[in-house]
Amino acid sequence: MARDDAPQQDMFASELRTHHTADAHDFLGFAPPASEDEALDWLQLIRSPRIGPTTFLKLLRKHRSARRALDALPDSAWEAGLRDYRPAERQVAEREYRAGQKLGAHLLALSSVRYSAQLSQINDPPPLLWCLGDVGLMTRECIGIAGARNASSLGMRLTRALAKGLGSEGAVIVSGVARGIDRTAHEAALETGTIGVLAGGVDVIYPRENTDIYEKMREDGLLISEQPPGMQPQARHFPRRNRLISGLSLGIVIPEAATKSGSLITARDASDQGREVMAVPGHPFDARAAGCNQLLREGATLIRNADDVLDALRPLVDAPQPGPVEGDAMAPRRANPTASNPDSRPPPPDQIRARILAHLGAAPLPEDQLIRDLVLPAAAATSALVELEMAGRVIRHPGGALSLGG
Repeated sequence: MARDDAPQQDMFASELRTHHTADAHDFLGFAPPASEDEALDWLQLIRSPRIGPTTFLKLLRKHRSARRALDALPDSAWEAGLRDYRPAERQVAEREYRAGQKLGAHLLALSSVRYSAQLSQINDPPPLLWCLGDVGLMTRECIGIAGARNASSLGMRLTRALAKGLGSEGAVIVSGVARGIDRTAHEAALETGTIGVLAGGVDVIYPRENTDIYEKMREDGLLISEQPPGMQPQARHFPRRNRLISGLSLGIVIPEAATKSGSLITARDASDQGREVMAVPGHPFDARAAGCNQLLREGATLIRNADDVLDALRPLVDAPQPGPVEGDAMAPRRANPTASNPDSRPPPPDQIRARILAHLGAAPLPEDQLIRDLVLPAAAATSALVELEMAGRVIRHPGGALSLGG
C-alpha cells in the first residue's frame, strides 16, 4: 500500500500535504510525554474519575505537567465539594501501559508530531491514542465514510467506488470497522490507506465477523482507540468513537443511512467540528436512504462520485489551515475587559463558581459566551469550570457548550 513517505502523483494530494506541518500543534502549548514516567502520568490523569479529554487539557495547560495536575486534583476536588476524591491508582496506568506494550501497540500523545493535525483541532481531542499499524497514516489527509450496517448492494458498490477513487487521489479513508458501509470502505482502501476507529480497546474486534478485515488493517492500515486495551465496547463508547472519525477527516461522506443511525451522529459531529458533510441522495421510499435525504435537506453537499467529493473539499484545501474551532478550550480567548486593567482582581473562587451556576441553565451555552457574559478572567473561569465539571454540577456537551448538571 502507499505509505506516508511514498510520492504522491496527483495535484489534489500535493495540495493537501502542504497543510501538514508541526506548526499545527503549536497552539496546544505543551509537549508530549518525553519518558515512560511522563506517559504513565498522562495515562493516570486521563483514567482518573471525572477527567475527560477537555478537563485533561485544561488541567495540563494550568499546571504545565500531568504530574503536577495529579498532585493538585484532590485539592481541586475538595474545592468542588468532593470530599473523598482520589485520582486513578498508578497501578491502573502501569497495567494499561504494559498491556499496550504486549500487543505491540503504540501510545500516541496529543501534540506529538505524528498526531493528526485535524484531530488536534476539535473541542475534545483524546490526549492519548492506542495505535496498531502504520501510525504515519495519521499525518496524511483523511476523508471519513460512514453509513448503514445493513447496507444495500447498491450502497456498498457506491462505497467501494468512492473509497477506491478517493484513495487513488491520495486520501486516507477513515471509518468505524462496523458491518456494511464501514467494512466495504476499509476493504476498498486497504491498498491506498485506511484508518479504523474502534469503540472498544484497540485489541477488541467488534463485530467478530470483521476479524479478517481487522487483521488486514493491523498489517496494512491503522487501528486506533482512546480506550484502554481489553475494553469491551459499550453503547456509550460509540458516539465518542464517531467524533474521532469526523475529527480525523476533512469531510465525512454518508453513502447510505437511515434517519436514526450512528452515521447521522457522525455527520452532526462533523458539522459541529467545521468539517464538510456530504451525502448521496436516495429514493424517498428507501428507508436506508432516508438519513442521507434528511442531511441533504439540512444543507449537506450532494455527491454522486469521488470527483464530487474532491470538488467539495478543494476550497478547504486551498484555504489557510484552520486553528482551534470556536468554543475550543484550547483556543485563544477574545479580549476580556478584566485583562486590560492590571488593578482588577478576579472574585474569590467560591463567588466565581456561584456566578457560573447562577448563569447556566438547562440549555447549553458556549463556554466563551459564558466567560464574556460574566466578564471573568479566562484562567479563573477555566479553573472554576474544571472543579464544577469534576463535581458533576456542570455538564460539557459536544462542541464545548455547557449546561447545569444534576
